[in-house]
Order: sequence, then structure tokens, then C-alpha cells
Amino acid sequence: MTRGGAMNALLIYPDVPDTFWSFKYALRFVSRKSTAPPLGLLTVAAMLPKEWSLRVVDLKTRRLRKRDLEWAEMVYISAMQVQRDSVLEIIKECKKYSLPIVAGGPLFTAYHHEFTDIDHFVLNDAEETLPLFLEDLARGEAKPLYTTDAFPPMKLTPVPRWELVRLSSYAEISIQYSRGCPYDCDFCDIGVLFGRKIRTKSPHQILLELDKLYSLKWRGEVFFVDDNFIGNKTKLKRDLLPALLKWQQEHGRPFTFSTEASIDLAQDDELMQSMVDVGFTSVFVGVETTNESALAECNKIHNTLHDPLESIRKIHKRGMMVKGGFIVGFDSDDTTIFEKISEFIQSSEIVTAMVGLLNAPAGTQLYKRLLGEDRILHNSTGDNTDATLNFIPRMDPKILVEGYREIIKNIYTPKQYYERVRAFLREFPTHKLRGRLAPRDISAFFKSLFRLGIVGKERVQYWRLLFWTLFHRPRHTALAVTLAIYGFHFRRVFDV
Repeated sequence: MTRGGAMNALLIYPDVPDTFWSFKYALRFVSRKSTAPPLGLLTVAAMLPKEWSLRVVDLKTRRLRKRDLEWAEMVYISAMQVQRDSVLEIIKECKKYSLPIVAGGPLFTAYHHEFTDIDHFVLNDAEETLPLFLEDLARGEAKPLYTTDAFPPMKLTPVPRWELVRLSSYAEISIQYSRGCPYDCDFCDIGVLFGRKIRTKSPHQILLELDKLYSLKWRGEVFFVDDNFIGNKTKLKRDLLPALLKWQQEHGRPFTFSTEASIDLAQDDELMQSMVDVGFTSVFVGVETTNESALAECNKIHNTLHDPLESIRKIHKRGMMVKGGFIVGFDSDDTTIFEKISEFIQSSEIVTAMVGLLNAPAGTQLYKRLLGEDRILHNSTGDNTDATLNFIPRMDPKILVEGYREIIKNIYTPKQYYERVRAFLREFPTHKLRGRLAPRDISAFFKSLFRLGIVGKERVQYWRLLFWTLFHRPRHTALAVTLAIYGFHFRRVFDV
């Protein structure tokens, strides 16, 4: 094993299959190859020794070449469960060149014992485990496994090395303000991976990241990947949002923001207004289900405290578009849940609705319960929209999968989808919108005219939406075209 000195380190991010969130078919309209660069891997790159030579290969944007492998002395991989198949291919290629492999990320934290061809696992928060590995590596004494139960402060997290990738390949940039979630939903592994205590970066750290993105000429969407951006509302309102607002004003508002948050965001008018003032235009909310028994079953009681439909409308009224997550397959679900979820999505005017079958990720309370009941079938695929189950449900599996597919058909067939888009645009405030049209947006518009308006099976609905928007909500025209393109992607992914 290499001792100290310089090293050629090849950092590889695995490919991702066509999923709801890949936006593969939508990205073609804006000539982008992937949604966002691999934030975790680029953050790890910033923690590696300065004297090392680094090369990042994001398989979502380019293939792994022979010359990459010949150049490398060591390979670093970060991955999620949904990337398992791609990881196996990477390992096979690296072994042809006898390259030592270092791996980290959620996939390996949960399943490292299944990857016998990987030389070193650096798991959990890299701020804690990576320095230990690097110290041992420099002495030629690197161990097979580095793990920890500690949750280190995020003041240790460096600015990601975005300059190592071609930013023009991406539709947005991801950054992270906090880790952890105060809630303890039994199907979610966030608490397992990051803890329930919210850890945050300082406003100064976030502004340094925005400064770097600005210096790299990035303009457009920035996504806060926090699993619950509002986990510490007091600190958010007092510290971060005022700093973000000042930065945006000083730099001419070059960015729009989006994030994920719990539905109780709707109960804090001051917080919502501050987010909109800064430039937040959308937020993903885990609505999960209309079945209150299921919410109690999975320990998501906070979703029962307020009317979810009214909460979503409050967020929309403030000027942030809600992207909603929904789950079917809870033990307390019966066959009426399929129609109820479909009706709720249509009534809520949530255009981007991710509906998935319940899965039990390793390490979660749900997994432990089902394992004890001898109901676990196999590992989760990490993609809860692929119509597969990794456990034995209470409902007949065939009925559950068929019902799930019926929801998808109901919400994404052109007629229902375009009706929902129009209903959303009718009420969404125009004066809250942020952002400028870029050349790629103009290009996407003309591509949509042909792909959706001429050869697409939704062409009648597309033209109705376009003309309705031009006459009734003209300032929403760009958003209407964007949502039409999203619908095309969803139908391709789900084969609707």
C-alpha cells in the first residue's frame, strides 16, 4: 500500500437507473446530462491531501475510460442503494487494473459486508472517519473498515470541489446546510445515517460555497439537499436566511433555491415568507398518505396535526411549489387507499407527485420490525417507484402492486396531469417567482413545441395549456412549459 506522498486518486460516482428523480427525459430538453453533481464525493475530494492529483468521473455524465483507470493509483466510490448495479460494474473494471478501492456512502454503510472485493470502507460521516483512514494510509497501515457512532459538527465540512466536474453538464447544483432530522419515521433511514439532532453549517460556510459557485459562473437552481431544511427553525430564521437574503441582493439574485421540509413549514408564516424572499421557489414535502392510521403506524404523527390539503395550499399561496412524496403499502392500508391518494393529489394540485411502494431499508425501525415478523424478502432496491416490494405486505401483493400502478396511471395520464398543472398555475402567485430565462430555456421551449406539441400523444393537452397560460397567466409561461416537460419524463419512466 502506498506510503505518504502524492497519489493519483480517481473518484467515481456510479450511474443511476431511470427513476422518478433522474429526470433523464426532461434533461434532454435543456441539453443537460444529469440533475446535479455528486455532492458527497466532491466534499470528500476537498478532504483529501492537497498534494494528491484528483480526477472525478460521474458516470451519469460520462463513461469510465481506460486511460482513467491506467492513470489512477487508488479509486474512491460513494454510492446509494439505487446505484448497486453500477457499483458492481465499477468494481469489476477496477479489479482488472488491480486498483485498491475505498468506498463510502449510504449503500456501503448498510451493506458493506456484501462487497468482498472492496479494500477499505470509510463509513458514516467522512469528517470523522476519513482522517483516520488517511493517517493509516500514509503509514502503509490502512485497515479494511472505518466506522463511527459519532456525529461530528458540520463546521468541519469543507467547501466541495465543484471545479473537478463540468458544471455545464448539470441542471442544478446541490449544497447542504444541515444533517439529521428531529422526527423518527420508522421507514426512514435518515436518523440512522445522520442522527436526530440537527447539525448545521454556519452561515459563513454556506456563503463561501455560494461565492465559489458564483466564481465558477454558475447561475440558476441551487438545491439544499437537507432531509429537513427546517429542522432547526430558530437558527434558520435568525442566522441563515438573513445572510442568504443579503448575499442574494448583493449579487443580483443569481440563484433560485429549492429544498426538502416537513409539512409543518405551512404553520410558520414568517419562515415561509423569509424563504420566498431569499429565492426559494419549491419544496419537497413528505405527505406520505391520507390514511391517519398509517401515519400513526409509521410514527409520523406530526403529519396528522394539521389538514394536509390546507397546509399544501398555504405553501403554494406563499409562492413555493410543493413537490410531494406519497407511499402505499402500510399494514393499515386497504384497497380504498389507491383512489384516496389519487384524489388527494389531484385536489392538492401537487404537480410533481412521487408515489412509491413502501420499502424497508436496512437499519430502520420498520426493517427491524418486519425482520422480527419474518416478513423481509430481500434488500430494498433503493427505488420505491420500481413497483417492487422487499417485504411481505398485509395486503395481497398483486392487488397492492396493481393498485399502485393505477395511481400512477390516474395522476400522470395527460388529461389528469395537464388539468392539475392548469389548476396549480391558476392559483400560484406570479409576483413571487424568481429567476431569469437562459438560452437553454429558450431551446427547451422550441424542443417542447415539436416533441410535445407535434409528435407527442399529449399534444392536444399541451397546446391547450400553452394557450391558456399565454392568455390567463402569461408570466407563468416558462413554468407551464417546464411542468409539461416534467410530465413527459414521468410518463416515460412509468410507461404511462
